[in-house]
Amino acid sequence: MKYNPLGKSDIKISEVSFGCMSLKGSKQHDITLVKKAIDQGINYFDTADLYDAGENERLVGEALKENRSDIILATKVGNQIREDGNGWDWNPSKSYILKAVDKSLARLQTDYIDFYQLHGGTIEDPIDETIEAFEALKEIGKIRAYGISSIRPNVIKSYVDKSNISGVMMQYSMLDRRPEEICLDLLDQKNISVLVRGAYAKGILLGKPAKEYLNWTEEDVAKIKSMLSQKGEGLDAIRKLVLNFPLQHRAVASVVSGIRTESQLHETLTALEIDEELRSKLIEIRNSLPRNVYSAHR
Repeated sequence: MKYNPLGKSDIKISEVSFGCMSLKGSKQHDITLVKKAIDQGINYFDTADLYDAGENERLVGEALKENRSDIILATKVGNQIREDGNGWDWNPSKSYILKAVDKSLARLQTDYIDFYQLHGGTIEDPIDETIEAFEALKEIGKIRAYGISSIRPNVIKSYVDKSNISGVMMQYSMLDRRPEEICLDLLDQKNISVLVRGAYAKGILLGKPAKEYLNWTEEDVAKIKSMLSQKGEGLDAIRKLVLNFPLQHRAVASVVSGIRTESQLHETLTALEIDEELRSKLIEIRNSLPRNVYSAHR
C-alpha cells in the first residue's frame, strides 16, 4: 500500500481509503470488515455526523478504538439534524461547529479527530467564521487538520485563498472530469490534497447498467462502458482502470471507496495493482474521453 501526505499536514493516508457510509451489515460484520481493512494496509476511515444520524460514527468509533493510534480518522460537520429527527438544516456557524465536534468525539470514542471536514458549503456561508472554528479546534488539539467536502469551484477557491485546509473531498471519475478544469491543478499548486469520492460513478463504470449521468445520456455512457471493455480484459481489468484513473493526478492522495463486504475489500485492494500495459491504456482513455465542465458555482 502506498501512503500519501494529506496536504501540508504531518498526516499520511493510504491511497485507497474506507468510506464508512457504506457499512450496512450487522454490527459484528462491519467491525470485522473494518479490522480486516486495517490488516490489509488501509489507514484512512471516513465518516460523518450526518450518516445514520450519528450512528455511523458510533459504529466506526467502536470498530477503530483498539487501533486508534494506527489509523487516520476523518469525519464531517455542518448538517444539523433537527430535534424532531425529521431531516436536517445546513449550519456552518462557528458556534455550531464548536458544539458538534464534542458530540462527534463522544460517538467516535476518541479525544481527537485527525481530519475534520465541512460537509458541503456555499459561497453565501460565513466562511471566515467557519475557518475560525476549525482553526480554534486545531489550536486546542481536538483536530489535527481540516478541510471541506465540496464540488463547488467558487467555494473551493475561497477556502484556498482564506484558510489552511489540508484537503478537499470531491467527486471525480471517468464520467465526471469537472475537477480537471480548475480545481485539481489549483489544489496541486497549493499543496492541498484531493480525496476522491464517486470514482465508480455509482457503480455504473463497473457492473451496473448504463444510465444518464451528469451531462451524459444513457447512450453516451453505454459507449464509454463499451470502450472500457475494449481497453480492459474483463471486469478485473476494468476495475483497475476505473480505480486508478483519478490516482493519476498528482493532487489526488486517496480514493475513498465504499466497501460493504470482504470480497469488495479484496477487489478494491487488488485493483490497485496496475501494470505498465494498463497504465498505457489509462493514458489512452484520458486522451480520448471528452471532459465535462461545471455549469454552476464558478
